[in-house]
Amino acid sequence: MNYFDLTGNVALVTGCSTGLGVQMARALANQGADIICLARRKNLVDEVAEQIRKDFGVKAIGISCDITNTERVEAAVKEAMDTFGRIDILINNAGTGAVAPAEQITDEQFQWEMDVDLFGSFKVARAVANQAMIPAGYGRIINIASMYGLVGNKIAPAAPYHAAKGGMVNMTRALACEWGEKGITVNCICPGYFETPLTKETLESDFFKEYAKTMIPLARYGREGELDTTAIFLSSKLSTYVNGVILPVDGGYTSL
Repeated sequence: MNYFDLTGNVALVTGCSTGLGVQMARALANQGADIICLARRKNLVDEVAEQIRKDFGVKAIGISCDITNTERVEAAVKEAMDTFGRIDILINNAGTGAVAPAEQITDEQFQWEMDVDLFGSFKVARAVANQAMIPAGYGRIINIASMYGLVGNKIAPAAPYHAAKGGMVNMTRALACEWGEKGITVNCICPGYFETPLTKETLESDFFKEYAKTMIPLARYGREGELDTTAIFLSSKLSTYVNGVILPVDGGYTSL
């Protein structure tokens, strides 16, 4: 038996235009899942979907959606349901990040962080649950928070990000408790430092490499693909009894 075969499943991945969202979408497609790439930039999600179809031979579509807009979220999920008739897996990956000393953070920066990372993720989960998973009596929801949702940090002040990701962590527990009896598991991945187009310059700096040796037990940042197996595990049809889990994938950073 292939415990991680996702053939026949449909996965919706938010923030699926660049970075970790694309990597996880490709990982699920590699296991046979059809993919809905959702992000604001239509040209990018269409390109990602086309490449996934070409590389893995699965069905994939791109949908443009601002997850802070409730009506657009509801319409995007309906479009996905009209196309596939089901959504088995949701990866709530879309997010942003305001980096500045707390005393300089504006109201608008803090509000935007909460609207995207926390409230936006809730809106997508609510829409997918109502339209797809609760009627089906089955679902796998994976919220992508951050190790910064578990601890503070002294290298990059980002109080709004910490607050929003901490909210995602406990929202995961709340939804796991509410929806578990409906056949829906809700779990949370807390990535550490991973290279993406937004972080590449910082992570490759001499300063950060020295910081990593001190603060990360593996003495390096995460490489492409090192988050994928966690997403596959939590998406598996056989991970039935894994619910409400907060799983850091951080090279040991939060163990210090």
